[in-house]
Amino acid sequence: MDRLPLFHHPDYVAPLPPGHSFPMSKYALVLAALAEAGQALNVIAPEAMPAAWVEAVHDPDYVAAVLGARVDRTRERRIGFPVTPEVARRTLAVAGGSYAAGLHALAHGFAANGAGGSHHALPDGGAGYCVTNDLAIAANRLVVEGRVARVLIVDLDVHQGDGSAVIFAGRSDVLTFSMHAAKNFPVRKARSFRDVELPDGIGDADYLAILDRELTALLDALRPGLVLFQAGVDPHADDKLGRLALSDAGLAARDALVVRRARARGIAIASTLGGGYGDDRMAIARRHAAGLIAQWRAAAGDWPGGARIPH
Repeated sequence: MDRLPLFHHPDYVAPLPPGHSFPMSKYALVLAALAEAGQALNVIAPEAMPAAWVEAVHDPDYVAAVLGARVDRTRERRIGFPVTPEVARRTLAVAGGSYAAGLHALAHGFAANGAGGSHHALPDGGAGYCVTNDLAIAANRLVVEGRVARVLIVDLDVHQGDGSAVIFAGRSDVLTFSMHAAKNFPVRKARSFRDVELPDGIGDADYLAILDRELTALLDALRPGLVLFQAGVDPHADDKLGRLALSDAGLAARDALVVRRARARGIAIASTLGGGYGDDRMAIARRHAAGLIAQWRAAAGDWPGGARIPH
């Protein structure tokens, strides 16, 4: 098999205060986890997202505060960590990576960003460990530039993609699908184009059956040119911030299913890492790595139990 196309940059990891709960190191460790698994990579460094494209999605005053590392304390508390110059560089690098992965996918069928999925950031500020919304920035730019007519954001993080839902409310060129734990963050949910709320403790079989039904119907009805996949691993049974009960095998099957269903219809797909939380950062990185490998094998038509997918 060819090498998995992965957009990654050293700026994806920014220093946080000692002992902080956000697993920032996982974005570097995922490269080690992929190497450990023997997955060959084509690592591509993205260009930073120009500020103008961030301002196309977020309030320009907020963007200026982020890039100047002068976000007020109230907003920093909502984000969950301080916005330093390193964090400011990171947000531009990650958004650039999601955009570049989308471009690569449109040309070649599939690509992945080794970070991203910051779906809680709203138009006027960040929240929930998300400074700006890379999914929204990338999707909006791809549509406005005429690269693709319609994007579907498929968000399978355990938490609802509320920021993406708010940003694209009322639009028909970027549509949002969020399948998440009903009782998890955020307490006040936004309205996505399609929301599927799941009960606590749902396991592999029920989860995959619901996802297959919902995703197949959306892809057939909407016919997007590109899927942006938020592939958070926090639906895992052992995740510190999750409420669902997927296994390692269930997460991998989920990722393969999403890619198979998109590529079988000739739809390009670009994935982002999304959430995944716990004290063992390498365990989280291995879950992300396993998902990326499952996605890549499915894109190549080489996933057990699946028919070969035409490109």
